[in-house]
Amino acid sequence: MLTGSGVTLDALVREAAKAGWDQHVVCGVPADDGNPRVGDLDASRVHPLTFASAVGAGDGVLPFPVPGMSDVMPYPSTIWSSMDPSQLRLYREAWRAHLSEVVAAAEPDVIHAHHGWIVAAVAKEVAPSVPVVVHTHGTALRQLELCPHLRDDVTEACRRVDVWATLHPGQQEEYGRVYGLDAASVHVVGAGYREELFRSQGAGARAGVAYAGKLSRAKGLFELLDAVEAREGVHLHVAGDGSGAEADALRARMASLSERVTWHGRLDQEDLAELLRRCVAFVLPSYFEGLPLVLVEAAACGCRVVSSALPGVVDALAEGLGDALQLVPLPPMTGIDTPDSGAKVAYAERLGEALDRALEAGPAEEVDLEVFTWRAVFRRVQALWLP
Repeated sequence: MLTGSGVTLDALVREAAKAGWDQHVVCGVPADDGNPRVGDLDASRVHPLTFASAVGAGDGVLPFPVPGMSDVMPYPSTIWSSMDPSQLRLYREAWRAHLSEVVAAAEPDVIHAHHGWIVAAVAKEVAPSVPVVVHTHGTALRQLELCPHLRDDVTEACRRVDVWATLHPGQQEEYGRVYGLDAASVHVVGAGYREELFRSQGAGARAGVAYAGKLSRAKGLFELLDAVEAREGVHLHVAGDGSGAEADALRARMASLSERVTWHGRLDQEDLAELLRRCVAFVLPSYFEGLPLVLVEAAACGCRVVSSALPGVVDALAEGLGDALQLVPLPPMTGIDTPDSGAKVAYAERLGEALDRALEAGPAEEVDLEVFTWRAVFRRVQALWLP
């Protein structure tokens, strides 16, 4: 599971299995990952629709890479705003056929879809009598901004969905307003972390700062690297990967700072937890996020947490993380995830000052994070599944 929504899917499947739910998972994957593992489900319960593993590869059911809900993904992907009408038609047709086949075989009592986007709408189309719950992650709102030509079709089709599960109250309000939803159908379920993995017990000597996420401009990584370069004695550990020109530029920049930056590439959750237990602080300089549960994971591992003052962090995480969290004001923005170019230098300096304070304070004291466990999140989700 390489993204926040993927982690959420995996966690909910694990919790639902504990609660006795009989589950099938439908997902889109690159053709070279045609047998994905989700939770502990048997392979016969996972039904992937395959996409080309790279541009021009021609090895998937669909002839182009998976369209990512972010424009930079940690694997080869297609950007929604670049898709032409024929690609969009093929995409809808392939999902319609794939979902129809799985729904006919599984006869679900409820469908839990991720992202208020095209596949969720197709699921309701092929199973009109089955309740469909959409789990939002914020990225659909961003894509509506980036793809205005899809806005009316997507929002109109998604209004047929029965129930919406959002990450925080601000998102609840925004999805309701943008999609024109009945307020009674939109709920807050929050986001969670795996407490059996992310814990401070077993931590040894700590040093340095960690970042985990995609290699992308929208994550504020260039400004974070500027902040690290300007400070003696600060070492940054970067966990994550990406594809395309932005990721290439970031890898080159990290290589030029090899004495100050260690790039670990893509880490699974076990290895990420181990890295966090070795660091004093964690930093998320992003310009846009839904609800970044990696902040909770870092706090659970005993890190001081530095984050840009994103709405979801302020609304849903700040109170629970308490003194472990430092918020860094965002720069003026010219787009949903694009800062004013003239404000980047000042933002990098604010990030650096926050890192100085976090490193000086040392590891955080233990924080009560029960409300953020997947067990608690699943209880709220399951309530939406039941009649």
